[in-house]
Amino acid sequence: MPHLVVSISGHGFGHVAQTAPILNLMHERVPQLRLTVRSAVPLAHLRSRIRAPFDHLPSEGDIGMLMSSALDVRADDSCAAYRAFHADWDERVAAEARLLRDLGADMVFSNVGYLALAGAQRAGIANAALCSLNWSDIYRHYCGENAIAAQILSCYANTDAFLRATPGMAMGDLPNLVPVAPIAVVGHHRRDELNRHLKLSREEKLVLVSMGGIAGRLPVEGWPRIDGVRWLVQETWQVAHPDAVVLESLPMNFNDLLASCDALLCKPGYGSFAEAACSGIPVLYVDRADWPEAPALVEWLRRHGVCGEVSRRQLEGGDIADALFSLWSVPASVPPKPDGAAQAADWISKRLSLSGY
Repeated sequence: MPHLVVSISGHGFGHVAQTAPILNLMHERVPQLRLTVRSAVPLAHLRSRIRAPFDHLPSEGDIGMLMSSALDVRADDSCAAYRAFHADWDERVAAEARLLRDLGADMVFSNVGYLALAGAQRAGIANAALCSLNWSDIYRHYCGENAIAAQILSCYANTDAFLRATPGMAMGDLPNLVPVAPIAVVGHHRRDELNRHLKLSREEKLVLVSMGGIAGRLPVEGWPRIDGVRWLVQETWQVAHPDAVVLESLPMNFNDLLASCDALLCKPGYGSFAEAACSGIPVLYVDRADWPEAPALVEWLRRHGVCGEVSRRQLEGGDIADALFSLWSVPASVPPKPDGAAQAADWISKRLSLSGY
């Protein structure tokens, strides 16, 4: 049985949100497929999203961007980290190629660390990338055009294909671009259960607050109360607010919670936007003007979902009541179909010749 080695960036949880549905679908089709997942994402989160059995190897296949919060990029520190990562680039790629040979990899599938792709190319192993962004474009935005940017771009341009998830950056300099449809897990609407569990009336509103997998929190404890609105927040934030509910205390998974809420409050991010839009959930997002992927995500969400924007000052102060009620006054849109996972799984299956298994 072929061995698929999967590299998942640890820069937030959106990379897992894109990759997990593909792996789950491939496991349903070919249960014997051998998977190894290499990632710096916490193992518990990987296993909460990836239903397929897999071997796990901690890995740093990319720098991403160093962050001081979910919204703030440490650009100078990131550029320095890239210089260190590429200082012995040829030796690093050679070591990666040896590791992949030792693993017996038949294909490398990366979202979207480029070291694993470079190693696979050095070792003559099939390889493909999938993401809504690539670190070449992100790096050039913050650190400029230089030899490092060229090395990163080469890794992506020499893959067998770069499967660009919708919505995503243009990536016009990649000759091997293969666009795929949105990738999202759509949960089950279980609002009646939530209302019973939380003793809510049908008129009360639930807003899921999620800033992705980047460390940091919002000062929810200082927000004013909004009559009839409850906030679902993660346990690690340790929020003391009379209307806050710890989402981990609820008897359902994240996707079912999202599909059962009245709105999602978040930053522009692929997983948040795609899963909310495909679930038909309105989105209130904070402006993130400096992140180069954000314009493509926002433009798509405005066409395919119900959304509104607030400033960072409004978000941190909880001055969002008017924006929320404006969202709830807009008629629901037709949710887009998340067909991207099936399209990506089809491409990988053909490349691995899995039809005979």
